[in-house]
Amino acid sequence: MTGPLPDPFAGQPDWTPLPPRPVQLVPATGQVELRGRRVMVGLPGLGWRGDLRADQRVVQNSRTYVPVIPEHDWYRAESEQVEVFAPLVPVERVWVEKLGHRPTAGTSRDSTTRLVSLDDPAHRRPTPVFEAGPVTGRRVVHVVGSTEHRDLRAVTEPYSGPDGDICVRVTAELDWYRWAWRGQAPHTLEIPVHLLWLE
Repeated sequence: MTGPLPDPFAGQPDWTPLPPRPVQLVPATGQVELRGRRVMVGLPGLGWRGDLRADQRVVQNSRTYVPVIPEHDWYRAESEQVEVFAPLVPVERVWVEKLGHRPTAGTSRDSTTRLVSLDDPAHRRPTPVFEAGPVTGRRVVHVVGSTEHRDLRAVTEPYSGPDGDICVRVTAELDWYRWAWRGQAPHTLEIPVHLLWLE
């Protein structure tokens, strides 16, 4: 045999999986389906509020509005089939979350402080949980190969699992919110920290 053997782990430095697709925000004024989608609302120059869900647009007196519901109430309405209050927000003050393109191997992460414009909400990059601060209650993505498991919430901070792996327990987002309105403890899953990313 002549020559060196190829590196089977080239392109996957430090055995870390590729990050999930990042969340991007697009104006709700475009032709975007809104029902059940995560949204942010706000005013340029003032600020933004997230953890909201939208319903279909409503037109009143030739103005278009979006019914916006806190995620907690949206999950309760969908699960329990109850009516909840949804304030109408002018469509130009609503941005819809969508998934961007998955980064490729070798894409560098910029760890320096980045300034943002106040004209629209800032796009968030996925952050590995092992690099993050507190994670309990935050949205996480479980990445297995090319598969992304979303709509999860962390219910613990990182801890040492029974096999010595550093893990975080997660639950489905519906169970996370049901825990709040029913007091019913959620079903959780133990995930190794290197497979989890903050959304």
